[in-house]
Amino acid sequence: MSFSSIYRHGFARVAACTTRCTPADPQANADAILASVRACHDQGVAVALFPELSLSGYAIDDLLMQDPLIDAVVGAVERLVTASADLLPVILVGAPLLHEGRLYNTAVVVHRGRLLGVVPKIHLPNYREFYERRHFASGEGTGGGTIRVGTLTAPFGPDLLFAADDVPGLVVHAEICEDVWVAMPPSGVAALAGATVLTNLSASDITIGKADTRRLLAQSQSARCLAAYLYTSAGVGESTTDLAWDGQASIFENGAVLTESPRFPDGDQMAVADVDLDLLRQERLRQGSFDDNRRLHAAATGGFRRVGFRLEPPDGDIGLRRVVARFPFVPADPARLEQDCYEAYNIQVAGLVQRLRATRTERLVIGVSGGLDSTHALIVAARAMDRLGLPRTGILAYTMPGFGTSEGTKTNAHRLMAALGVTARELDIRPAARQMLADMEHPFARGEAVYDVTFENVQAGLRTDYLFRLANHHNAIVLGTGDLSELALGWCTYGVGDQMAHYNVNSGVPKTLIQHLIRWVIGGCQFPDPVLDTLDSILKTEISPELVPVEAGQAIQSSESVVGPYDLQDFTLFYVLRHGFRPSKIAFLARHAWGDPAVGDWPVGYPTDKRRGYSPAEIRDWLRVFLRRFFGFSQFKRSAMPNGPKVSAGGSLSPRGDWRAPSDGNARVWLEELEREVPGE
Repeated sequence: MSFSSIYRHGFARVAACTTRCTPADPQANADAILASVRACHDQGVAVALFPELSLSGYAIDDLLMQDPLIDAVVGAVERLVTASADLLPVILVGAPLLHEGRLYNTAVVVHRGRLLGVVPKIHLPNYREFYERRHFASGEGTGGGTIRVGTLTAPFGPDLLFAADDVPGLVVHAEICEDVWVAMPPSGVAALAGATVLTNLSASDITIGKADTRRLLAQSQSARCLAAYLYTSAGVGESTTDLAWDGQASIFENGAVLTESPRFPDGDQMAVADVDLDLLRQERLRQGSFDDNRRLHAAATGGFRRVGFRLEPPDGDIGLRRVVARFPFVPADPARLEQDCYEAYNIQVAGLVQRLRATRTERLVIGVSGGLDSTHALIVAARAMDRLGLPRTGILAYTMPGFGTSEGTKTNAHRLMAALGVTARELDIRPAARQMLADMEHPFARGEAVYDVTFENVQAGLRTDYLFRLANHHNAIVLGTGDLSELALGWCTYGVGDQMAHYNVNSGVPKTLIQHLIRWVIGGCQFPDPVLDTLDSILKTEISPELVPVEAGQAIQSSESVVGPYDLQDFTLFYVLRHGFRPSKIAFLARHAWGDPAVGDWPVGYPTDKRRGYSPAEIRDWLRVFLRRFFGFSQFKRSAMPNGPKVSAGGSLSPRGDWRAPSDGNARVWLEELEREVPGE
């Protein structure tokens, strides 16, 4: 398959369709359904779902039991099967069918000229406006059966799963309307038995507020079952004698809304999205309680029959029909971003408050560089002291200029400390650094411009050494400032360096989120104007360790020129840490998220002049850097990292929490997969 094909990377395109219903006219309804199926075929759709009783119409009452109608439905099913021979999608349509003397409300499953199976509805509503038991028998107890539909024979029962032989992880289950409204929906057991794409053929009439209830049921079922959930309901054309219909069509995945169609359509429509089968598999792999639940209900899950089929999906580029956020740690939706920032900030504050209470400590020591991380840690510390009713003067803040410290960052550090009302000090580490370098006989001590890792780490180590001794001296604890992104990339000095602290409030926060947390603090005016003005100035500063001297006219030392753009590396970190994806899949996703800066949403407040894209070659090259650093040699720093709160559902790197790995691991299999599977262009 082409690298650009979604089916190469664990996706399957699915569609929830509504068509114009012609009550009691199965052939007209079959025409409408086939037209939609052909449109789905042209778009590379693997699974196409249609509403409950879509071949006959739902609100036709006793016409359901008329022999001419029943015969016409059988003819429409045969026609669908024949017409599907050259069409890609697995088709799920609703039909009333006779079986052993009773009429059943069923989902008919068709693919490439085969009637794969027929699934009867189990839970028949017989209350308020519903009286399905007047016409239908429940499918309960029909498992293991076979049905004859005209000249066709197929498995019959609620115990059917439809599994693609050539698309790993594509296993489809059907339930019908009321089946998801009960306390224990059939789809829950089906998911435990291996179904990943759960479908609901519905005819649910619309009343005020009901659409929200349907959405809640379907979305929560997708989250609970670690599955995709497709929902479609009857729409235009259904009889409105006593009811009305809104044609709601929605697709959910693991609790997330992938897409929803407009309601109350004038004609046919479809909601189309690409479901991530790899993501669902990884979620089930990681959440061991899912399989524990399966074994608890082994008697029910073990009875499912699997009907195999070959999808033969397209192998070329058909695009990607799902939103891939540029910043998976930072939502683009303003309301969601506001909520995330509120929670992240308060998680950090709450963690520090508890640590100070537990240690009976009323003082903090922190190094303030004028950069993003120490700035954010300082405002978290200020709020924690406020919560505890302690004076901010108990925060002993030190700015410690070294050989590469710029006047701008030092000025910002002093302005911020003064505006927050903390105890501010400046401690020049250069004399001590010169002495240490001289003791080591380093070339710099002889006047040579050698700015190697030793030169840099002498400064980083001295800063941390001073902070710990100052904490001893003042009966305080050292507050760490390094963030999740730096820990992932090993961009920190081990031991006596910025890797170490008594407590690190930023250890669970990626660099990209820290920027937005500071913007959120500014936007919420949570501190007086002098603080907010300084925060804004810090946001505009180049990310740099400032350990190397810079001559006039030279560019300052840049972290991102070494470890890669944090925007891109945080993208990779999320998918490695949260989902364990292959490098090739991450590269594929990154191309869609970062290929064109004009496509897709950016988080609120992200500077326009920094909105850029990355070429396939850049994505591949920086992904290689990430893999080498993350898997190849940085774990030993994470294995000894200090305490700090987990903040994002994307994960943390604490060896006591989300991420546990050997310090002497290697990156070989990840790098080989990258080189083998990801083209440079």
